Amino acid sequence: MAKQSKRMKAAYEKAAGKGPLPLAEAVALLKSFNPTKFDQTVEVAIRLGVDPKQADQLVRGSIVLPHGIGKSLRVIVFAKGDKVDEAKQAGADEVGGAELAEKIKAGWTEFDVCIAAPDMMGVVGPLGKVLGPRGLMPSPRAGTVTPDIGKTVREYKAGKVEFRTDSGGNIHAVVGKLSFDEKKLVENIQALINHILSLKPASVRGQYIRGIALSATMSPSVRVAA
Repeated sequence: MAKQSKRMKAAYEKAAGKGPLPLAEAVALLKSFNPTKFDQTVEVAIRLGVDPKQADQLVRGSIVLPHGIGKSLRVIVFAKGDKVDEAKQAGADEVGGAELAEKIKAGWTEFDVCIAAPDMMGVVGPLGKVLGPRGLMPSPRAGTVTPDIGKTVREYKAGKVEFRTDSGGNIHAVVGKLSFDEKKLVENIQALINHILSLKPASVRGQYIRGIALSATMSPSVRVAA
């Protein structure tokens, strides 16, 4: 087992014994850990009271956070005709059709988001085995299969966040950088929580949000009062 650094040991000691904290206090504690030489990414993990094996209890969506995530995503688009120029003008990193699909089939996946116009799904559909396991497959439910290509590209370039429940009923999402001030992080996290609350499946009974935890790239997690 690798030896724990003094920085991490100090952080764990500071977090030890802390119960679930109000969101603002949890963010303050996370930011109080000794810094690293790089700007850490802040993530939130939310445990939901859903049965992920039931299709009607899958919680999935996307949101443009109030203060972005501190990173410009690499966006590719499947489009043709006028939509090609629309995507390029909006800032897409790569736009194409069959030739782009062949590039991906050959193993290229150096992008964060894949968007497709509805009339391109015949080209994109066969890529499911490549894109699906990586969470990159365009989907109407996630808003990445859309006729509004320009708007969608701009949202993702600004830091739009996608999320979906995993096999354990948990959601993981990036909510910003540790360099963000506390107010911005709190507002980003609260916006995500509120959005997930609005997506509660009608078939879910009992407590919907069962646990929330924050963490940075190299930090212990901090529990948040749900």
